[in-house]
Amino acid sequence: MSPETALLNFVASAMSERRDRPLVIGLCGSQGSGKSTLSAAIAAHIPGTAVISLDDLYLTKRERERLACKVHPLFATRGVPGTHDVPLGIATLKALRDGKSAALPRFDKARDDRSPHERWPIMSSAQLILFEGWCIGALPVADEDLDVPINDLERKEDSDATWRRSWNAALREVYPPLFGLVDRLVMLAAPGWDTVLGWRLQQEHALRATGASGAGVMEDAEVARFVSHYERLTRHILDEMPMRADLVLKLAPDRRLVGGLSRLRNVP
Repeated sequence: MSPETALLNFVASAMSERRDRPLVIGLCGSQGSGKSTLSAAIAAHIPGTAVISLDDLYLTKRERERLACKVHPLFATRGVPGTHDVPLGIATLKALRDGKSAALPRFDKARDDRSPHERWPIMSSAQLILFEGWCIGALPVADEDLDVPINDLERKEDSDATWRRSWNAALREVYPPLFGLVDRLVMLAAPGWDTVLGWRLQQEHALRATGASGAGVMEDAEVARFVSHYERLTRHILDEMPMRADLVLKLAPDRRLVGGLSRLRNVP
C-alpha cells in the first residue's frame, strides 16, 4: 500500500462519520517527507478539499527581521515556531470550518517573503481541510532538555539557549489554539534525522532545476545549515508523536510506506 492509499482510506473513514462542518486533518512530517505531494494527491481525489500549508503562514521577511533584532538573530530564518503568523492561520482555518470563503495564504520561498495578497487563491467552501507542515501538532520540548546544544548551530550561534527557549515558549504558549483546530493528526514518520537532510537537499535541487533564483534558493551547504534550525524539534517529534497521532505512516528512505498505525476515535 502507498502512503496516498493509506491516507485516502483514513480520510474516507473519518469523513463517513456524520458531521456538520468540514473535517480538519493535520499532516505532520519532516522536511522533504512528501507532505505537499501527498496533500495534492488527496485534494485531487476529494472535491472540495482545501490545502493549507504551515509554510505559507510564515511572517514576512521584514517581520522576521524585526524579530531577529528584538529576540535573537536566528529568527531571521523562517521555520521554527515563532516565525509563523498564527492569527492568520487561525482566521483562515476558522473561516473554512464555518463554511465561509477564505483566501489561502501563499509564501514565495524563492523570494523568502509572503506573496502579495492578490495572488492568494480563494476557496469558496470546503468539506475537507488538509493542514500540513513540519511541526503540525508538535508539543514543546522539556525545558531541561534545552540546556545542552544539539548541533553546531546551537553551539556556536545560540550558546546561551535564548533562541531555542524562545521558539519552545512560542510552541507552548502561542500555537495550541492553531493546532487545536485539527480534528485528526496524521504523522509521516521519517526513518530518522539522518534521512531528513537528504530529503531536503532533493527539494532544493528540484527548486533550482526550475530556474528559480533569489534569497530563498540555497546551495547544499546552506541547506545543511538551514535544516539544523529544525533538528531539535524534528527529533523530538519523531520520538514522541507516534504515541499519540491518530495515524502514523512509517516511511522508508525512498518514501515508500513500510508500516502504519491508526487509532480511530470520534470526531467532534
